[in-house]
Amino acid sequence: MTADLQPGQKLARGVARYLLSLGYVSVEEFVPARGLRVDVMALGPKGEIWVIECKSSRADFQSDSKWQGYLEWCDRYFWAVDTEFPTDLLPEGTGLIIADAYDAEVIRMAPEDKLAAARRKKLTLKIARDAARRLHCLRDPRPGQDSGLIMRGNDGA
Repeated sequence: MTADLQPGQKLARGVARYLLSLGYVSVEEFVPARGLRVDVMALGPKGEIWVIECKSSRADFQSDSKWQGYLEWCDRYFWAVDTEFPTDLLPEGTGLIIADAYDAEVIRMAPEDKLAAARRKKLTLKIARDAARRLHCLRDPRPGQDSGLIMRGNDGA
């Protein structure tokens, strides 16, 4: 199974497993707003929201120009990298997770910058709806096609 995954996907898998052990649920490749796609969006047991960006190489990190736009969509922001990644490249004031395809560990806790209540509510609902839609599509890869219904997009429009 893991042989079919790209390096960043392997990191995301290990991060998701680790987060689950902490009581967090997560959605990979989540779109909080148009033009943004985070690698892992996690929802904690108390409603906290974390964004984790998985970087598999120096080039992968250096080509990411959108990461600062993710800060307004989470309470804490982390980078997830493997043990070979040059962590001195990562910006101060962000969290650090060391991961592989099977597990992960927080090395540096990200500073907390709490979301506004209205944004948290909207984002929590979007995470729940996106996760439910993905689960439905696993069970029924052709939703609505047999009945003539149209499946609405990720943003509910």
